[in-house]
Amino acid sequence: MSHQIIQPEGWAPAKGYANGILTGDGTLYVGGQIGWTAEQKFECHDFIGQMEQALKNIVAVVEAAGGTPADIVRLTWFVTSKKTYLAHQSEIGKVYRSVIGRSFPAMSMLVVSELVEDEALLEIEATAKIER
Repeated sequence: MSHQIIQPEGWAPAKGYANGILTGDGTLYVGGQIGWTAEQKFECHDFIGQMEQALKNIVAVVEAAGGTPADIVRLTWFVTSKKTYLAHQSEIGKVYRSVIGRSFPAMSMLVVSELVEDEALLEIEATAKIER
């Protein structure tokens, strides 16, 4: 079984990782996405703005593999501040629905002390099952 690297068109090259790996059975593993743009630049420096961009990045990888947000079956969130997350739950729900829709996959959230990119406030991994 071969695996296909998924890289949305126009994105800066991933260095040392893949943004997505699609397996022969249609399982798509989306590498942790942070709140930077396709050019790997942070346009937003707040939690909600970065969360929206990270979710848009996930959707871009899923769509590049031939899927839709409804194909996402798992999300794992890594946040650097539980307090910030809890303080913005209504905004989080609104932005989540505007990007992903009313699809609610299995989710986990972990609070971490920091992420590799210093400006990143969160990172989100996804798994999708794309019918072939």
